Amino acid sequence: KKESMKHYRKKNTKGLTEKGEIQKLKDTCETFDSGGASTFKDFPLSMKTQLGLEESSYQVPTEIQRESIGLALKGFDILGAAKTGSGKTLAFIVPVLEKLYKEMWSRYYGLGALIITPTRELAYQIFEVLKKVGVHHDFSAGLIIGGKDLKFESKRMDSCNIIVCTPGRLLQHMDENPLFDATQLQILVLDEADRILDLGFQQTVNAIIENLPLARQTLLFSATQTKSVKDLARLSLTSPMYVSVHEHAKFSTPEGLQQSYMVCELHDKINLLWSFIKSHLKQKIMVFVSSCKQVKYIYQSFCRMRPGTTLLALHGNMHQMKRMATYVQFCRKQNAVLIATDIAARGLDFPSVNWVIQLDCPEDVSTYIHRAGRTARLEKDGEALLVLLPSEVSMAQQLIERKIPIEKIDVNPRMLMNIQRKMEVLCARDVQLKESAQRCFTAYLKNIFLMKDKAVFDVKQLDLEPFARSLGLALAPRVRFLQKHLKQLEKAKAAIRPTGGHLGNDNQSEAKLCRENHARTFGGQSDTDASDDDIFTVKQRITYDNEGNEEVTQEPAQKPKKLITKAALARKVLNKKILPNKKVTFDEEGEMVQEGPNVQKAELIKDLLKEENAPCGIDVEVSKKIMQEEDRYDKQRDRERVKAMHKAARLKSKQERRDQQMLPPALEMGTDRESESEEEGEAEESEDVEKSIERDETSQEEEEEEERTSQKRKVASKTLRSTHLSKRQRIEDISPPTTGLDLADDEALALRMLSHK
Repeated sequence: KKESMKHYRKKNTKGLTEKGEIQKLKDTCETFDSGGASTFKDFPLSMKTQLGLEESSYQVPTEIQRESIGLALKGFDILGAAKTGSGKTLAFIVPVLEKLYKEMWSRYYGLGALIITPTRELAYQIFEVLKKVGVHHDFSAGLIIGGKDLKFESKRMDSCNIIVCTPGRLLQHMDENPLFDATQLQILVLDEADRILDLGFQQTVNAIIENLPLARQTLLFSATQTKSVKDLARLSLTSPMYVSVHEHAKFSTPEGLQQSYMVCELHDKINLLWSFIKSHLKQKIMVFVSSCKQVKYIYQSFCRMRPGTTLLALHGNMHQMKRMATYVQFCRKQNAVLIATDIAARGLDFPSVNWVIQLDCPEDVSTYIHRAGRTARLEKDGEALLVLLPSEVSMAQQLIERKIPIEKIDVNPRMLMNIQRKMEVLCARDVQLKESAQRCFTAYLKNIFLMKDKAVFDVKQLDLEPFARSLGLALAPRVRFLQKHLKQLEKAKAAIRPTGGHLGNDNQSEAKLCRENHARTFGGQSDTDASDDDIFTVKQRITYDNEGNEEVTQEPAQKPKKLITKAALARKVLNKKILPNKKVTFDEEGEMVQEGPNVQKAELIKDLLKEENAPCGIDVEVSKKIMQEEDRYDKQRDRERVKAMHKAARLKSKQERRDQQMLPPALEMGTDRESESEEEGEAEESEDVEKSIERDETSQEEEEEEERTSQKRKVASKTLRSTHLSKRQRIEDISPPTTGLDLADDEALALRMLSHK
């Protein structure tokens, strides 16, 4: 009993100790000053969090971690901004764990913390860090991203305390899953907040925030933090603390990052990339392009040419399992080349990346910072190269104005390899690769066309024919949306010129038209496989008024053209009084040919043709009458045809009988049976034909014909009988040959002949 009582007292003491520890942590956080904290042990953190940090080898905090963790532990809303690779992930994971620990949260309380990221790979990376640091806590965590089993996630949503997710999948659970409940949410984290709050995720994020409680703590982190009052008002922040440790720094990029740019023609980009890869085979390289179709084509074509290093591709159209496998494989590789879109530009921590090549110009300075930030992370060294077209050189000046140290370098012509012939051979051999090259060509032009900054991106200054040949294409593909844009631009210029406008108004009208086209695509870039014809098509647009969140639907400005169906075309023909199914033939001299046997001879048709107001098209009742009258002429023609056939058969049989009578008697004996069989066959044939005539003929002429044929039968039978009698008489008159010997002599002669044989 004593032992059991001691054991019970220990448990009770432990519970009281945990509550006391939590109360002590709360009191310490109120008076904590993060300025004197040099290690994580100096922070007022729980023992479970301290142990997780120590096991994960996190000992000394970075500047953003030191400033933001201290304020977040006090319960403030945070706007955190720091350079890429400065440890922002840990700066919000530690406050999340401590917030739930102080509230003594358990799996039965439901959702307590929500972490939203723009990409799936970044969500996976944050989830892995959360598992390492929070391994000793009793919280349940879940990764909710697209491409995974929705039913599997739905069954476990109500038992998750911490959810790391992407906006689209989270909103889907809010709309469809009855087990999802966010009424007890304690803390909300938006990683890469400027990307989540922009136009690409605007509607989704607005719908998510409406379903979250107002009494919560909110943390926003990004390398390029937003200060827009409109964006912050949507999040309902209460007295937010802006933490920017590098705001007054000399440069806005890491100090170990060496940056440079070069000017290159559009048709030399593929050659430049291939030459760079061949000269850096033992290094880890990331290559950024603007669209998924470019990633796919460059990856497929380069793999077939075998550069001598590992090639990987990462874009939004890949299957989720393939994306995760590519992410893990590139993290583990020492020497590899990853060709990716901007889904790999934010937040992803790839270890030991030596080079970041931006083959296509970024949309803005913020995109450049995030792309270049994939290297030189955590005070390490790295290099970034930006490839610009001659029309995009103004982007370099924008980078310098944003405190980015970038220098211009030139291409070494000796090191530049020309692979255009190889690309042409590959496209000629493989039709699928050729189609991929055509889609790559169109996707690049679409991306340039949709860019907001028209001072940098001008699709009219691109030389398309050499660019198409550099991709291995013999001819530049047809780009319909670009042709449509040029036509609209010409119309806009033509409308301005009669009013006395100056030449400067042309650029304004072009910029206005481009802004309208960009607005039709909701202000974002699309990496989907949508067709080029649908680039300006908007079925329905949802906006929010200034006073509230009520949704207002706006119809598109241009109504679609009415389709012309086959029925409509037929009605047009009928309205023109054109008689169908009428054929007129002419001879070589141009004269109309007389009516043939198949021409309709009914008098009703001739009367209709003479009438001026005759009904056009086909009238069913009139057609029935015409067909009934036309049947009379058809039956008459058929009777005439049968009569002619019978007449020819009778003449033929008559001629054969005459020929047989003129033959000599010896030949007549051998041909009697054949002639009899032929006559019998002809008689049977005539009887069958006559039977068919009897069925068809009903007029008086048919009865007269039957009488004639019956008389002819009698005559034919009499002639046959007479011929048979004459033949028998001839046979009887023939006497056996005589030899001049009697019967005994004949027998002796026969025996003598047999003995000789």
